[in-house]
Amino acid sequence: MLYLKHLKILSVFIFCSLANASTLPDFTNIVDKNIDAVVIVNAVRSTNTNSSTNVPNIPDELKPFFERFFENNPNPNNQFRQTPSFGSGFILSTDGYVMTNNHVIENSSEITVTLNDGSVMPAKLIGTDERSDLALLKVSADDLPTVKIGDSRQLKIGEWVLAIGSPFGFDHTVTAGIVSGKKRNLPNESYVPYIQTDVAINPGNSGGPLFNLDGEVVGVNAQIYTRSGGFMGVSFAIPAETLSSVYDQLRETGKVKRGWLGVYIQQMDKDLAESFGLEKPQGAVVARILSNSPAEKAGIEQGDVILKFDNKTVKKSKDLPLLVGTSVVNSVIKVEILRGKRNISKYVKIEELPEDDKIATLTQKTVEQVTVSGITVVDIDENTKKNLNIFGGVRVEKISSEQSSNSKIMIDDVITQINSKPVYSKNDFKKLVSQLADKSLANVLVYRNNTPLFIALKISK
Repeated sequence: MLYLKHLKILSVFIFCSLANASTLPDFTNIVDKNIDAVVIVNAVRSTNTNSSTNVPNIPDELKPFFERFFENNPNPNNQFRQTPSFGSGFILSTDGYVMTNNHVIENSSEITVTLNDGSVMPAKLIGTDERSDLALLKVSADDLPTVKIGDSRQLKIGEWVLAIGSPFGFDHTVTAGIVSGKKRNLPNESYVPYIQTDVAINPGNSGGPLFNLDGEVVGVNAQIYTRSGGFMGVSFAIPAETLSSVYDQLRETGKVKRGWLGVYIQQMDKDLAESFGLEKPQGAVVARILSNSPAEKAGIEQGDVILKFDNKTVKKSKDLPLLVGTSVVNSVIKVEILRGKRNISKYVKIEELPEDDKIATLTQKTVEQVTVSGITVVDIDENTKKNLNIFGGVRVEKISSEQSSNSKIMIDDVITQINSKPVYSKNDFKKLVSQLADKSLANVLVYRNNTPLFIALKISK
């Protein structure tokens, strides 16, 4: 009797296991259909033998030591050595166009592609796009197997996805997982809405395809989040929508053009939204406008809140770079903004995004500053005067460490009075503070988040 009871329990367990197994996806057809179109990308690059990055597997905590060592023991001959780089890629056309990551082939003197059947072919670099970390190669061949590009915008959180690549040199390895998130922004990456997955990705997978259950490429595996150097359950893929745009442009011209607005923006939080008269945080606050930029030419001002771009709602500040970057260069785009609690529209002619080094040389309009008693101020603009309903004042730009520890003054405070005397400009501020005795206390009226506030300011000379 006891035996029959245990047998019944075992039968139920097996039945449940089989039932659950039947609901799991079968990846074999996807692999059979696409594995021949996935390749290994090998590159050879020249690296300076002085570089500490040539020492393998340096823990983060030891990198400063190695950097100091190489700085103190320079190579007098400035020698370079050839180092291999490898990753994955996939074939997009029967005549041999191959996509991979830019970081796989960057600064390479020689690139080869290895097919699933073991044949090795030299590859020509057609073009690269550093901002999306994509590169297009070309091999001389015909009738090659290809992948099909899908629509990454249709991906759902929790959906199964599959990766094929060559981690650690184990060629054509297959791993699977689910979509963990969409439109992820990574540090210093403003133009790629990454797909986050928990698919096992390791060194060598870079540049390999990410498939949906229809066997379509929905992403390019590019990065992992790791503290150990290996997979930790968080992977990122460049979405197919970015891949398609970059592929078309690289194949046609060898470079990628992106739209440019010429503003620096900041995220809208709850308090800032309230100060602008918004019911909830939304839009992108224009913190700075670069000189001679499309935004400046269109009349967009510092302090404007961009709510819509090309009739698309800007829910968060991170949405704006993606919308601008995918805009057609020289097109005219309607931008809806909030200015002084009024909704207005501006029309911007989009220009091509300059190279990073050129952007770095651009500055906003020259603003004269005055520094007194450890506080640097600038005159406020007309928009700020209207918002605060004041005739003038100065905005705090910088505070010395001494003044910061002695007073409650904060950056972005708008100073309008010192000891009941009005401050209309930076010259007023300089004159009034200069007249005060060293180490004395002055009562100062400031506007902080649109709210008037008196604070005690300690004078130091």
